[in-house]
Amino acid sequence: MRLKLPEVNKQESQLGKESMERHSEYEYTDNFKLSDQAKRDFEEYGYILIKGLLDKEEVNRVLKVLEGSDAMMKENYEAEEVNKEKKTQRIVWSHPGTDVTGMVARSEKVAGTCEQLLGGEVYHYHGKMILKGAQKGAQHLWHQDYGYWYNNGCLFPDMMTVFIPLDPCRKENGCLQILEGSHKCGRIDHHPVLKQAEADLTRVEEIKKTCPHKFVEMDPGDALFFHCNVLHHSSDNNSDMRRWVYICTYNKASNDPIIEHHHPRYTPLTKVPNSAIKECTNFTDMRGKDFVHPKP
Repeated sequence: MRLKLPEVNKQESQLGKESMERHSEYEYTDNFKLSDQAKRDFEEYGYILIKGLLDKEEVNRVLKVLEGSDAMMKENYEAEEVNKEKKTQRIVWSHPGTDVTGMVARSEKVAGTCEQLLGGEVYHYHGKMILKGAQKGAQHLWHQDYGYWYNNGCLFPDMMTVFIPLDPCRKENGCLQILEGSHKCGRIDHHPVLKQAEADLTRVEEIKKTCPHKFVEMDPGDALFFHCNVLHHSSDNNSDMRRWVYICTYNKASNDPIIEHHHPRYTPLTKVPNSAIKECTNFTDMRGKDFVHPKP
């Protein structure tokens, strides 16, 4: 499979200057290969968006893990939210496992792409489902992933996230918002707000003056690969549309955390061919994933 930059998608959207003017949007097609331009875009903007990384069948297979039984859903939890009327279900695990979601996380088009973007071997730092129900899903405050992960003993920001919607992600149902290029600002101070860490909002507002504020509207199976220092946020879901997302995170093998934490230290990742996603018949055996539940 290869990546090509579709000229048709470079037009401005109708959301105004805070819209997702996609400098680094690519289409997943046959003979996938990460281009040098995509790597430059990642370095410049802090992300690349790959449309259709998972096809409809692959998305449905991930949904079957969630909807076909309670094997994974029984591991969900809710945390206290800033808006007391909202709740987001979360499922978090440490290792990929051997189910369909594990095949996605270990696939060449996901893990292999991260290795190319970070410039070396990576391992699975953790995976999670963020399940924002219609009318119920809660916001996630402005933050950098490294705002959390720095405190886990990761010395370098050689880390990244792959954000894969399982439902349409639109402005109305709380799509991801990013400050494009904000990874170049380095790590911003964060402070705790309930169970979240929020970036210094005074600094965030100043960064907005330089780094464009983008609403990342995505379709099921699209994938946003973004650097751990990109500032991002999502709002409450006040719409009638569900917003479920599968998130895979990776750390560079050379960045082995210096302290023990509930997220794993370096654990070699055995990558699998992309075909393994459709060939996998395990939708219910969650052994080896090591689910994480927050302390009360």
